[in-house]
Amino acid sequence: MSVTGNTAPRFTAPGYLRAFITLLVVAHHAVLAYHPYAPAPTAMDASSWLWTAFPVVDAHRFAGVDLFVGFNDAFFMALMFLLSGLFTWPSLRRKGAVPYVRSRLLRLGVPFLWAAALVAPLAYYPAYLQGGGAGVAGFIHAWLGLGAWPAGPAWFLWVLLAFDAIAALVYRLAPNSPDAIGRWLSSRAPLAFFGVFLVPASIAYLALALMVDPFQWAHAGPFFVQSSRVLLYACYFGVGIVLGATGVAHGMLAEGGRLARRWIGWAAVTPLAYMALVVTFVTVVSNPHPSRGLVVFTDVAFVVSGLVSSFAALAIFLRFATRPVPVLDALSRDAFGIYLLHYPFVTWLQFALLGLAWPGAVKAVLVFVGAVLLSWGAVAGYRRVQAARVGQVSYG
Repeated sequence: MSVTGNTAPRFTAPGYLRAFITLLVVAHHAVLAYHPYAPAPTAMDASSWLWTAFPVVDAHRFAGVDLFVGFNDAFFMALMFLLSGLFTWPSLRRKGAVPYVRSRLLRLGVPFLWAAALVAPLAYYPAYLQGGGAGVAGFIHAWLGLGAWPAGPAWFLWVLLAFDAIAALVYRLAPNSPDAIGRWLSSRAPLAFFGVFLVPASIAYLALALMVDPFQWAHAGPFFVQSSRVLLYACYFGVGIVLGATGVAHGMLAEGGRLARRWIGWAAVTPLAYMALVVTFVTVVSNPHPSRGLVVFTDVAFVVSGLVSSFAALAIFLRFATRPVPVLDALSRDAFGIYLLHYPFVTWLQFALLGLAWPGAVKAVLVFVGAVLLSWGAVAGYRRVQAARVGQVSYG
């Protein structure tokens, strides 16, 4: 946090962490084409939705990147929901429930519809080409025949919008409901807070993961969501709300506070928790008939790994991301746009590199760097156009 002149103190850590997670999202998608266990390319149809996760599959693989993908998958979107929840209650208090929902419809709903209608089809067109399709007309026919229209990474927007609407309803009914919980949680030691958080998070995940395939996605039209994780994401979002209700820069999330001071410990435990998850997961998938107890243990290990990684990320950014940095300010400002726009750049770059006999690791790095620069450049270009229009209105 910093103070410049007479301006209010800036709490930089959440914004910088959100920007970092956005880069992880881009990296996650960039490497999937080179995943050691990526499936063979298939036709773009509704018989299997694997092509939505692997729109382009390259013959050149990136050994070991599956560990990176699994690590990300355990925590990064859940933590994004927590960060989104931090500012929900202050915004509700400032705007009121109805104006808040209206603003979120504009902020999340409109971009979601735009992404589902335009960005996602553009991103999945390479999947159609690699699956044996040809021509725009054929793609449109195949796309409309799916019966559902995957929105790609934009699924996060509609789920967050649903959570925001529920939060607004709770605010109308009990505007002070998270205050006492937030004060109590923020006053706990980080390890005690972790223990309290782990219980509802485990229950939320197990409640669905034991009933449905953990990798299954439910869908209706453009509304896709990973079935087993809906309640887990809601849990993270709710914890973000109660932490933010008492002030995002205080208590558990204070810069230089108890969590920040213990960043080394959380960072050290993170790979241990993840490797425990890897061992249990490999044991389950290699056993044709795993016991119920082993499956439950693996599901809990998934929650523990994600929670430890989230605490470590929060601790590191609360410890070190305390001063404004111009490039990080720009990245934080444009992170939402990068998240929305990166996927077509990822898939088309992957498709363009298919014919090159380069190592998968080299291709993955090129796709990641290219997608970040191109999507960031598109967002920056849009900002310049908007600024020019404002200037014409002001001085025309």
